Amino acid sequence: MSIDRATRTRPSAAGESETPPLLEVSDLRVRFSRHGRHVHAVNGLSYRLQPGRMLAIVGESGSGKSVSVRSLMGLLPPTAEVTGSVRLDGVELVGMPEKEIRAHRGADIAMVFQDPARSLNPTMRIGDQITEGIRAHADVDRAQARERAVELLRLVRLAAPEQRFHEYPHQLSGGMRQRVVIAIALSARPRLLIADEATTSLDVTTQAQIMELLLDLQERLDMAVILISHDLGLAASYAEDVIVMYAGRAVEHARTADLFEHVRMPYTRALLGAIPVLDRQPHTLLPVIPGQPPDLARLPEGCAFRPRCSSAGDRCAQPPPFAEHEPGHWWACWHPVTDDEEASS
Repeated sequence: MSIDRATRTRPSAAGESETPPLLEVSDLRVRFSRHGRHVHAVNGLSYRLQPGRMLAIVGESGSGKSVSVRSLMGLLPPTAEVTGSVRLDGVELVGMPEKEIRAHRGADIAMVFQDPARSLNPTMRIGDQITEGIRAHADVDRAQARERAVELLRLVRLAAPEQRFHEYPHQLSGGMRQRVVIAIALSARPRLLIADEATTSLDVTTQAQIMELLLDLQERLDMAVILISHDLGLAASYAEDVIVMYAGRAVEHARTADLFEHVRMPYTRALLGAIPVLDRQPHTLLPVIPGQPPDLARLPEGCAFRPRCSSAGDRCAQPPPFAEHEPGHWWACWHPVTDDEEASS
């Protein structure tokens, strides 16, 4: 599995600790309540993201990864209770009035969603949708906004940008539409870009092209990026840091190279084992994680992964602490995977 992205030259860990984080999330909790039922979608998530770095948050559907980043944008429904702290460049976002957070949304932090067809207005020309975002955050006239929109289409490598400016979403392929969505997200030059399953609906070739584009834009514009995905292989190829989530909690967090070379959480190892490989013998079953993720309204006692974990023991009836057990490597498990176990698996 490629981890070239993770091993590129970057500031040392000591140097990074001296740089103030762009994003600091502390004890983030998101609860949805309806008819007396309380769903704990995110439960105590904490991390820091330095300027110019790409962090991947991975996990199965329902793990809380998408809810966690939508809470950063203030895009959750009124039934959501958000507590904890989210500081973007020192500014607290949790509890901020909608009018104020709207000024940050798009200008400082922007998001690219999974389905570009649903993100774009089918009745509006591409150019109008981009210029609308530009003029919402910048004092420019129509001509200046149009020039900027064409520049953005060129930046995201959309062929014939002057022509595409006048076209409608249905005239573009899925990959082209996603490039347009990225252009809209970049219209105000945000410092943090969130890609929420942004390549899931695309074919493999287009997926790789979009990821290479995001990587290039991140480095050219010096943006921080949060990549939300269920695909650990994607995280390995592009992100520099990885958080693995399960049942609303972070269960492992490390530099990408360290995490893939020294897996500690059995859930992370199970996710890795479920990745398809080209040299697998014909007609062999793809490994799967037994069981189902827990009901977030009725989480099991102790470790939430215990009912599905082959390493579970009596101690797992108590919740394991999420702690830094090795330098720069955090996990929550009473029976972590050892290097010898990983080598023999």
